[in-house]
Amino acid sequence: MANFGGHAIPGSFFLLFGFWHTVKHILQHYWRTNQPKGRQIMPPFFKRMDYIEGGFAIFASFVGIMVEQFVVDGPHAHLYDTESSSWVKLMNWQHSTMYLFFGIFGIALVISTASKLVPTGVDRLALSMALFVEGFLFYYHLHNRPLLDAHIHTLLLVAVFSGSASTMLEVFIRDNITLELFRACMFILQGSWFYQIGFVLYPPSGPEWDLAQHGNVMFVTMCFCWHLAVALLLVACTSSVVWFETILSKRTGHRDWNAKYILQNELPESFA
Repeated sequence: MANFGGHAIPGSFFLLFGFWHTVKHILQHYWRTNQPKGRQIMPPFFKRMDYIEGGFAIFASFVGIMVEQFVVDGPHAHLYDTESSSWVKLMNWQHSTMYLFFGIFGIALVISTASKLVPTGVDRLALSMALFVEGFLFYYHLHNRPLLDAHIHTLLLVAVFSGSASTMLEVFIRDNITLELFRACMFILQGSWFYQIGFVLYPPSGPEWDLAQHGNVMFVTMCFCWHLAVALLLVACTSSVVWFETILSKRTGHRDWNAKYILQNELPESFA
């Protein structure tokens, strides 16, 4: 991740996950609110969405591990060099470990979707653990780094651990749309902040940031709050668009069905 692209790639994945979860959970919430009490079996469409999400998480994690291990200057699956008595590219190994736990989440989601024998909440538990491991590894990523570098990564931990905590609550509080959208918001915040880290530490153009200046630390802290506000706005706007589009599609479907019924059946004599 020691370049702009190394932060943009995971940032793009987290942004995608955030918008995906927003759309998925709004659709599920709309379906639940329009069902009679006691009906809890989700239609096959939502199972397909979970299979897609789980499969994508597994694939992306595998690709991430392969890239971290087998890039030109990567460790190539070597953890310890006996000749020099030193560890080999521990940063790459930490990133691989982070991807591993997101892959475990993907496997847990696919299995829990496919089998009723899996206890309820295992997928949320696996996701919470993946986020916790991500934050735990990043926390010990920061030692002996310049002031701004350490601070901007510390702000990332706010989004990571908040997402982990809210997802853990979902293990015990199922189908809570507020918690689900908050998780999606934290994913979007993570994604946008990864991009911000890339722009600050590895600017594609323009002057480099002074990593020791306290004013830059103050600005970056304020900028994180702006990112949070934008993430909340994006979740609210996406949720509103999906909700009203779903309502509109349902009404249009009813009108189309009524028109089709009238065209295929003779009108009563009183209307002839």
